Amino acid sequence: MSQQPLPLDGITVVAVEQAVSAPFATRQLADLGARVIKVERPDGGDFARGYDTAARGLASHFVWCNRGKESLAVDLKDPRGLDIVHRLIADADVFVQNLAQGAAARLGLDAATLCAARPRLIAVDISGYGPTGPYAHKRAYDMLVQCEAGLVSVTGTAEQPVKAGIPAADIAAAMYAFSGVLAALVRRGVTGRGGPVEISMLDSLTEWMGHPLHYGMHGGEAPARTGVAHAVISPYDAYITADGEQVLLSVQNDREWRRLAEQVLERPELGIDPAFATNTARTANRAQTDAAVARALAGLRTDEAIGRLEAAGIACSRLNSVKDVAGHPQLAARERWREVDTPAGPLRALLPPITLPGGAPARMGAVPALGEHTDALLRSVGMKDEDAAALRRDGVVA
Repeated sequence: MSQQPLPLDGITVVAVEQAVSAPFATRQLADLGARVIKVERPDGGDFARGYDTAARGLASHFVWCNRGKESLAVDLKDPRGLDIVHRLIADADVFVQNLAQGAAARLGLDAATLCAARPRLIAVDISGYGPTGPYAHKRAYDMLVQCEAGLVSVTGTAEQPVKAGIPAADIAAAMYAFSGVLAALVRRGVTGRGGPVEISMLDSLTEWMGHPLHYGMHGGEAPARTGVAHAVISPYDAYITADGEQVLLSVQNDREWRRLAEQVLERPELGIDPAFATNTARTANRAQTDAAVARALAGLRTDEAIGRLEAAGIACSRLNSVKDVAGHPQLAARERWREVDTPAGPLRALLPPITLPGGAPARMGAVPALGEHTDALLRSVGMKDEDAAALRRDGVVA
């Protein structure tokens, strides 16, 4: 049977993007076969290029979010540069932007304006708080939106709220932008019309707050911060083993608790003790429950603890470091790692989570240098070499 093409082969995306939310969304499209043209400033490009130098001199955020794209370095404040982008959009299927609120509209690059002129175009506006309301023009960085959406209030210990260790607001917005584009492409296939797609970081992350939000709205009080423990299930926490590592385990029902008490804690009486026999009782007596589990695991090496828990049918995991994840045996066994080309040489990267058996492999293209594709893209919109040279001389392109 012949291999099926990638689902977005033949789709062209133009993106005026920066930081994480829009670049991570368009990287998903590139992995699925779309041609993604990334529009950057000539003077340094996407500012995420300068976040750090951890990836062999390149920024880790940029390497993560921008493989498989073409880079056009152009000054949108110059009418000649803006005209180039509009020419590219004229032949595109999708346009994505996450400029500061109001900036895209001033350039005629907002979704409503573009879609009014091009009925088949799908245009995505990604913002921090949405285009209306009292927060519309408020600066929206990931940590700030994590705070506004309440994520920080439910993350951390009882004494200290903390932000998530990943850019959760950016990622949430990116994934809704990605799925919004896919939905709009399906609709266009039926109706022949594209249309605007609107995504806000606050809307996206607040949706992800589902459990604590509904618990608080309907129960009257938000779940308490409990570190890595679960707020309403016990035992569900990390415990130190004899060799100093941490093992996290989760008991989901009272049958599992009885098995844990008998086979791991070696205290079968706790399985039927009214103070521990139900999840409600264990949660009310969390300190005593955790102490009993902690005593048992403190006498076991990590491998031994994991072995006993799995034999008893108790869900468990190691509390891995980032280095541990990079060498995770499950990812290695499933061959989830690849190398992608970058200006600094090949770098290891994880295959995208969407696997389409029988189809072409994900298109994990190179991470572009700033303006690497400018000349080719200028030629593609009909610009003569001498005109392109003049633009470069004037600093309009790079």
